[in-house]
Amino acid sequence: MTADAVVLEARKAAQAETEPAPNAWSLGQPSATVTSLHEWRLAHLPPDTRPLPSVSHYDQLLRRRFTSGSSQRGGEAQ
Repeated sequence: MTADAVVLEARKAAQAETEPAPNAWSLGQPSATVTSLHEWRLAHLPPDTRPLPSVSHYDQLLRRRFTSGSSQRGGEAQ
């Protein structure tokens, strides 16, 4: 670059620092709303029609079954 080009670029940079940057309100345009990609994807999902999960088949594993006259200690499941 020549010295003249350096001076010109320095003047542009100094002028840009002193002048406020135009924003959307000064141009008469409303500002845009920023939506995250995650929120957008969640908003566009189809409704979930699957039934709620059930754990009732596991409940039978938790039931304690005792027999009278069992040789096991009290409180233990068979």
